[in-house]
Amino acid sequence: NRLLSLAAGVMIEFAPVDVVSAAAAAGWPACGIWFDPEQWSDAGEREIKRRLDDTGVVPLDIEPIIVGPGVDPTDRLVDAAAALGARFILFTSRVDDWALTVERYGRACDRAAAADTSITVVYEFLPIFPIGTLGEAQRIVAEAARPNSAILVDNLHLRSSGAAPSDLRGLDPALFPYIQIADAPLAVPAGGKAELLDEAINGRLWPGDGQLPIDELMAMVPDVPISYEVRSKATREAYPDALERAAYAWSRVRRYA
Repeated sequence: NRLLSLAAGVMIEFAPVDVVSAAAAAGWPACGIWFDPEQWSDAGEREIKRRLDDTGVVPLDIEPIIVGPGVDPTDRLVDAAAALGARFILFTSRVDDWALTVERYGRACDRAAAADTSITVVYEFLPIFPIGTLGEAQRIVAEAARPNSAILVDNLHLRSSGAAPSDLRGLDPALFPYIQIADAPLAVPAGGKAELLDEAINGRLWPGDGQLPIDELMAMVPDVPISYEVRSKATREAYPDALERAAYAWSRVRRYA
């Protein structure tokens, strides 16, 4: 009964319009949308919406809002989320400034609520960033205290932060409206944040190829959508065509399920 989604990161080098078409042709019921503020346009947004409407593919999420140097994409990204009908917006922070992160997160939630009350802004904790644990994500959400806020658990980041699915036991299920899943060795890379980053964007495995306790996480967070965030250099090189990659990804997800 879960909605299964092709994460934007799996198709990172393709334009969102092509991701939607490839996802639909491959059989995916949902996909993620990558928002690049330098490439995004009104015309492109309309075409993405047209393809979503024509195919019935659900835009599960749009990403990312990252607190850090550079232009803040929040307003334009939120407008795009509302226009496309995305359910979730991914938010994280690469700065070691707690107050700023809480303020910016709260503002993103408010902006999303004003644009579309059905959008939830999820805080994704990444161990490569200063705010990188489940507990810290809980504090951010609690201090922001917005009704449309939640946490995104990526099982690779959960492992890399030193946590396990059992750490979600007893927490409010409403905090976790969907999850991201990949596979990997159970051991955390020993090379520090640089190696964690490389694994996150190049070294993820398809479910069943690694050792992560995927079934345990699914049991802790039942009945919510799953975004398959398998960013893999090997998959990118083996399947340089968008449709072929989306079809391979769908075959791996169905095989594991």
